[in-house]
Amino acid sequence: MKKFSLKKLLMVTAFSTLLVACGDDKESVADKGDSLDTRFVTIATGGSSGPYNIIGTTLGQIYSKTYGVNSKSQSTGASIQNVNLVNQGKAELALTMSDVLSQAVAGEGSFKEPLENVVQVAALYPNYVQIVTSKKSGIKTMDDLKGRRVAVGDLNSGTEMNARALLKGHGITYDDLQVDYLGFAEAVDALRGGKIDAAVLTSGLPNASIMELEQGFDLQLVEIRKPMVDEIAKDQSYFLSAEIPAGTYGNAEPIPTAIIVNALVARKDLSEDDVYKLTKTFFESLNDLANSHQAAKGISLEHAQEGLVAPLHPGAKKYYDEQAAK
Repeated sequence: MKKFSLKKLLMVTAFSTLLVACGDDKESVADKGDSLDTRFVTIATGGSSGPYNIIGTTLGQIYSKTYGVNSKSQSTGASIQNVNLVNQGKAELALTMSDVLSQAVAGEGSFKEPLENVVQVAALYPNYVQIVTSKKSGIKTMDDLKGRRVAVGDLNSGTEMNARALLKGHGITYDDLQVDYLGFAEAVDALRGGKIDAAVLTSGLPNASIMELEQGFDLQLVEIRKPMVDEIAKDQSYFLSAEIPAGTYGNAEPIPTAIIVNALVARKDLSEDDVYKLTKTFFESLNDLANSHQAAKGISLEHAQEGLVAPLHPGAKKYYDEQAAK
């Protein structure tokens, strides 16, 4: 009988200890705040070889590890599809170009009405408009594209949207070209195979598809000259003049072009606490993101609120205010 009582006592004590330990564990997790209200953090990105997808995949892995949520990147047709996915609640975050985001929140261009569930988290790195051709094509400036077969990006992608705008600024319409709607990888394959004369790829530097094309191809970058970019920017202020640095793709000299700043956007209906944590982790992970793709080296907390084109999510604002107060 004493044996049984002792055994029972030991079992009760062990069970009580386990409960206390579990309780302490639960409390420590709560104290750390490493949990989210949402169970999913889908990040809408772009083509599989582009910086959006590479950076988004790394970010998804970080969120999964940090918060124990199902977080992953979703390869898409890029900017326009991305903001629509966020607005529809099919993605929690997305990478997009500022020109697309500007039109989305205003209900202009490709958007029949304002997308009310899309808000901004941060301004990111610049996307460079990279127009690629072969040296033997004789194409050196945008004016030389008239009458040529040109890949302008996926239909209704951010690349296609700014290709159309830049062409228009040079007095060129799609009627003056033979247009192909191709993503980055497909455009490069078509260029290498002689099926097109030039391709527009808008992304961070360097673009993996162009780097691949550079091997064994007489690659040439097409100039978009500063006076024309500045003129176009009078109506479309998200265009800025910049240069593709010498040596980026074996080019001996810098190549003038246009840039558009990228944006990280979120669903407006995500909780303030969730977006605060997602924003905080994003900026604390910049080294990992830059290691995944060097375009992310252009992201900084210092410039995250410069050039915002959409309302800022309260969770992101809370994080910025907190950092500014330090």
